[in-house]
Amino acid sequence: MLKINREDALAYHEQSPQGKIEVVPTKPVSTQLDLALAYSPGVAEPCKEIAKNPDDVYKYTAKGNLVAVISNGTAVLGLGNIGPAASKPVMEGKGVLFKKFAGIDCFDIEIDATDPDEFIRIVKALEPTFGGINLEDIKAPECFRIETELRDLMNIPLMHDDQHGTAIITSAALLNALEIVGKKIGDIQLVVSGAGAAAVSCLRLYLALGVRKENVVVFDKDGIINPSRTDLADMQRQFATERPITTLAEAMVGADVFLGLSAANVLPAELLLHMAANPIVFALANPEPEISYELATSTRPDLIMATGRSDHPNQVNNVLGFPYIFRGALDVRATEINEAMKLAAVHALAELSKEPVPDIVNNAYGDNTLAFGRTYLIPKPLDPRLITSLSPAVARAAMESGVARRPIADWAAYEDELRARLGLDQKLMNRITSAARQSPRRVVFAEADNYKILKAAQLVRDEGIAFPILLGPPAKIQAIAQANNLDLEGCEVIDILQDEAKRNEYAELLYQKRQRRGITRYEGRRLLRERNYYAAMMVETGAADACITGLTKDYGKSLIPSLQVIGPAEGVRRVASMYIIQTKKGPYFFADTTVNIDPTAEEMVEIIGLTARAVRFFDAEPRVAVISYSNFGSNSGPLPEKTRRATELAKQRYPDLLIDGEMQANVALNLQLLQENYGFSPLADKGANTLIFPNVESGNIAYKVMQELGGAEVIGPVLMGMRKPVHILQLGASVRDIVNMTAIAVVDAQRDGKAL
Repeated sequence: MLKINREDALAYHEQSPQGKIEVVPTKPVSTQLDLALAYSPGVAEPCKEIAKNPDDVYKYTAKGNLVAVISNGTAVLGLGNIGPAASKPVMEGKGVLFKKFAGIDCFDIEIDATDPDEFIRIVKALEPTFGGINLEDIKAPECFRIETELRDLMNIPLMHDDQHGTAIITSAALLNALEIVGKKIGDIQLVVSGAGAAAVSCLRLYLALGVRKENVVVFDKDGIINPSRTDLADMQRQFATERPITTLAEAMVGADVFLGLSAANVLPAELLLHMAANPIVFALANPEPEISYELATSTRPDLIMATGRSDHPNQVNNVLGFPYIFRGALDVRATEINEAMKLAAVHALAELSKEPVPDIVNNAYGDNTLAFGRTYLIPKPLDPRLITSLSPAVARAAMESGVARRPIADWAAYEDELRARLGLDQKLMNRITSAARQSPRRVVFAEADNYKILKAAQLVRDEGIAFPILLGPPAKIQAIAQANNLDLEGCEVIDILQDEAKRNEYAELLYQKRQRRGITRYEGRRLLRERNYYAAMMVETGAADACITGLTKDYGKSLIPSLQVIGPAEGVRRVASMYIIQTKKGPYFFADTTVNIDPTAEEMVEIIGLTARAVRFFDAEPRVAVISYSNFGSNSGPLPEKTRRATELAKQRYPDLLIDGEMQANVALNLQLLQENYGFSPLADKGANTLIFPNVESGNIAYKVMQELGGAEVIGPVLMGMRKPVHILQLGASVRDIVNMTAIAVVDAQRDGKAL
């Protein structure tokens, strides 16, 4: 867990602008017309429409994406009743989490009211403003009544996250832990330390999942919850036990699960010894749990444990739930967040934990061993898949339970919308990946003695994208897999140095191909000891359908073997490469970025043709701009003249292609600039989506600047013009890059001899 310095925390909140949130206009307000539309007199028109049809408030205002985080400060984190003003930094922080993880806008509202009736009246009066209400840090037992009555009174989704957030996350963890140890939820003996809002909500959800009430024993600071107690709220009394138990030590004998939502160090280590085999301990008191992780796991090595801390496995963090639950509820305009929606979130969270962990999560946590098991029961908070797993599940449950007012019809489009909210627009790669899964192909990975390649191989196998063939020493591959908890079952592993007969066969084929290009039989046998040559020959002979290489070597050195063994497609004199730049405005295509150092005008025409064909391969219509530092003759020099000549020749060779140049990059990409100054251009209607650079320097620099400063996701390089599918990775590509390129290679191979 990070050690937070008091001064650092204060400075973080104090630096200008103070606090953590601000309001940003979503429409232009730079001209007098803009202001007149935004306010008087233009604002009157949507007001009149809403007066006629109240539901139009969702059409003309931000209500549908606006949640209130509301507290009276009576139970703030571990700070207790510190009052509404002191709770404001926490509520602002909750708003930040809503925005970061689900794209939901928030206003934090701190109410100076401890009387439940007054608090309920104030919150109910806010309903016209908000699409949803997140209640926060309200003490028990008042919080139970407040939430129950507000749910009955209001017709927008409302949830007290302190109750239900922890319940949902721990429920998912409990289901997975029980699956791992082979126990049925209806059979477990459960001991609970704590009887506050979170504990009671956990128990209610556990009962809905199948826990039997007679198997539950609950303690609070005053002892066991039993019928003789006169100090209990109704919500607590329902979990009173009739069993003849008086102490925690007695309750822990034979217990399968301990749930702690109470205070630090209330669970003595020796009590763990009396629990059943493979005990499950959720010690969730913060910042110090009911028993330390180190002590618990050393006392019972067969124990599965979760805490609320980020420095131990299985962190129970409410951010895994509330942003995505509200996202799904808002998107179908649910009238409430009901039990069906909470249970849907539980099951979605549990199932997501069983899927392979993406590279972006491994990198964020510096852990390549994350995989479903005792130390990975629930996903990590920075997993970008949470929004596309939980929100659709919640939205679907709202529809099926009859509380949705705006049902979703196209679920694929909805997932695209969710990704776009967080800058995760993957429509292009979604299509490619879906196509790859329809008919996966054999892809040979030439550099399989590398963790990233092996992780990608596991992913493409598990996702049904490809059948991986791994070239490398089997012992080394196995060691890497074991060290990183990778499962490579079903992946073919080939040690090319141990298969002399096949190597000699390939060497002879290489000699026959290249004997008039300086390759002798001896040289062929030497070259076939290199995995890039062997992989290329596998593709050439049909032993594999596509090849992926280049992760650990220079691009040119990785490309040469494939050029010599496979070569360009018929009619192609020069191969080229293209990067796909994923932006919030959609995909853009940059070429040539890695292969042709300084092509002539005639060679640029070849590149233009290959790129246009590749763009169509990705289901986009190419709108091609030939890039220079000149706009239609505004500057002279060798570079503008070359690009001008290339444009003229390309128009002659590809008369149906939408292309223009020479032009500067900002003109090509800024539609308003293009229309105002160069309305004669055929690109002035929609602007360019495909940029052809005059040399590899400019193309390479452009895509790397976009990647690092522009916040764009870069896919590629896509090798164009080869006779059979070969794709060369960027040096040091991520696992996600490798998976993307593998999917592209598979779809490339599906084209039956019509490689990109």
